[in-house]
Amino acid sequence: MPLSAISISSNLRSNQFWLFTLLGGIYTIAVGYFVSKLGVPGAVLTIVAPIALGLVILVFMEPRWGLFLYVQLSYIIGFTRFLLVQLPVGLLIDGLLFLTLFSLFLNGQRMEWTRLRTGAFALIAIWFLYTVIELINPEAPYRPAWFFHVRPFSLHWIIVACAVLVIPLTRRDVRIFVNTWLIWSFMAALWGFKQQYIGLSPAEVVWLNSGFNARTHMLFGQLRCFSFYSDAAQFGGEMAGVTLVALIRVFEEKTLPKKIAYTALTLVYFWGYAISGTRSALFVMVGGFAFYLLLKRDVLKLVIGMVLSVPLFLLLMYTSVGSSNYQVQRMRSAMTPMNDPSFILRLQNQAKLKAYLADLPFGAGIGTSTDMGARFSPWHWASQIPPDSWYVELWIETGRVGVALYIAMLVGLAGIGVYRVWQLKDPWMIKVMYAFLAEFVGMAIMGYSNPVLGQFPTSSIVFISTMLVASCNRWDTRPALSGPVNEERLLVKPKPYGAI
Repeated sequence: MPLSAISISSNLRSNQFWLFTLLGGIYTIAVGYFVSKLGVPGAVLTIVAPIALGLVILVFMEPRWGLFLYVQLSYIIGFTRFLLVQLPVGLLIDGLLFLTLFSLFLNGQRMEWTRLRTGAFALIAIWFLYTVIELINPEAPYRPAWFFHVRPFSLHWIIVACAVLVIPLTRRDVRIFVNTWLIWSFMAALWGFKQQYIGLSPAEVVWLNSGFNARTHMLFGQLRCFSFYSDAAQFGGEMAGVTLVALIRVFEEKTLPKKIAYTALTLVYFWGYAISGTRSALFVMVGGFAFYLLLKRDVLKLVIGMVLSVPLFLLLMYTSVGSSNYQVQRMRSAMTPMNDPSFILRLQNQAKLKAYLADLPFGAGIGTSTDMGARFSPWHWASQIPPDSWYVELWIETGRVGVALYIAMLVGLAGIGVYRVWQLKDPWMIKVMYAFLAEFVGMAIMGYSNPVLGQFPTSSIVFISTMLVASCNRWDTRPALSGPVNEERLLVKPKPYGAI
């Protein structure tokens, strides 16, 4: 090597050494300052800040990282009850989504913008536009509340839809998303078992004794487990959803080891659903599995499914078998809602709302009910009647026009999903999309009795999975070739990350 090259290399190493030394010194001084001023929160800040900066850079460089982090934060948000300091994880998710959106434009040359010209994105865009128009609803008692409640209604969905469609995702990315969902759900089930059979942690006891949580989570001396989710309804809905997904994989997998593995997961998830005591989550599995059988277009399996399910429903409705078990009794009560005082109270509340909303086709304004209403306009009638349902919440805030438009969007997304899935040829993609679509339909049915569609992590899973189903043809196989079939050989090769 020439002397000049050796000299340049030596100078570069020397400059790098002094640069890192300077940065290390500045960081050490900053750590000392924040710890002396803020104590433990300051120490946490100095650890988290460099990690956060690195993640921001990653999202700027590759927007798919924004989607992956979005899913993780949607689950991590449930752990805030264990922290001594209240962290604004919801605002962090907002910031991450807008950062991802900005990264899409920053990396615009290699994004596939033409995919936005789809019916699925048009449906979500129409719904988003309607919620934007709701900002000028003259009936809203406190208009700034719109900015808080529009996020679960439509804002997050349209950003996620845009990201999922235009980012050149690969089959590997889809697999990561599915596995992440199943792993987080498995850990949630184990945490629920810990609550049921070992006990609650001190932070969970504090949460249970705050507000009305004890009233809704301790029934007849029995705990409704909530794991690390927002509440038992959210936990039960999620467990029912992944039970359905795992059960579909049991039917769809061809090899015995995989069937056994997914059977074990089905049992774990199902018992997680059972200990939640969430009755309406039963209809996620019932409605979702019925939809799966329709997707299969297999009349024989549909008849067999009905024949097997009818005795179970008759057993729950007309006998007392298993009533000594609290979880079985909660499932049985879902079959006879008219004998349930809480269901009767819901009907009475809906009758009151019908009178209030008779002359309000566009509702009382976004942000007027539930927690946002109690926070910003507690004197208003919309904040004083609990909706106890996602669709009733939409009815209060966006009126009969809004809830009709929302349901039409859900039906449209399901219809587009069916059309796309029926065109698929790739075996792995078919079984994954069957599970996504059936779980989405099951969750939409559960929305009648619980607001799970507007809560983390269910909302994040639904926002991503609906767009994956709507664009699943991009990972499909080529037409069948002669000779032995090699699944990987048939795949349409995705563009590399940096391809235009």
